[in-house]
Amino acid sequence: MRRQCELLGLARASYYYQPASETAYNLALMRRIDELHLKYPFFGWPRITDWLRKEGYLVNGKRIRRLMRVMNIQALYPKPRTTQRAVDHKIYPYLLRNVVIERVNQVWSSDITYLPMLYGFIYLTVVMDWYSRYVISWRLSNTLDSNFCQAALQEALAVGKPEIFNTDQGSQYTAHAFTSMLEEREIRISMDGRGRAYDNIYNERLWRSVKYEEVYLKSYETVAELEQGLSAYFHFYNHQRGHQSLSRQPPFAVYSAVHKGH
Repeated sequence: MRRQCELLGLARASYYYQPASETAYNLALMRRIDELHLKYPFFGWPRITDWLRKEGYLVNGKRIRRLMRVMNIQALYPKPRTTQRAVDHKIYPYLLRNVVIERVNQVWSSDITYLPMLYGFIYLTVVMDWYSRYVISWRLSNTLDSNFCQAALQEALAVGKPEIFNTDQGSQYTAHAFTSMLEEREIRISMDGRGRAYDNIYNERLWRSVKYEEVYLKSYETVAELEQGLSAYFHFYNHQRGHQSLSRQPPFAVYSAVHKGH
């Protein structure tokens, strides 16, 4: 099995992953909630509930609130977070307000998103360079534990080192095991304000691209198939897909052009 995963370019752990499960009806709701959240990110659970009822779904607010918590999503406006940080974890200030992003490795960020599959769902995390939009590393997990975020960070730090690393206040990122990797390398830690997902807008734009250009089109059945698909997509995204903000260059071309000595 180890050799098969090596030949396919897959992380061996992903072969054993099973998508997290819900009832078929809840999975249909979650897929639609995800689509609505990408289109109307300012919708909270009351407006999403109303919208789904107009589309014929038999739902109440309690169910929609629970599913949005499972999906790790919330409306993008200042408000108390539905996903609480661990109370014993240190919270760092947001360092990027009014900061001009003007060079590679100035700011990296990480975030987590929900990905729908044919018979379940899984979570994706990435580490991305803000200036070039280059996805440095990524990992999948069927739970919201911190291990896959730490693995993605460790892989990214083998490539380079940012001046500032930005995340939200989720327990995956406030955990000592995560922040210590940054502090040991003297990387400044920045965390979004509570309920202010626009503080991490570059990741929100990436999630839209990943879902509309890859995940929604494929309806993957297994995690191994999803990982293969994402591997191909991120290669396309990094090396071929031009960005208007980068003068139509792909992210890796911009990142590698000035990324020296790492």
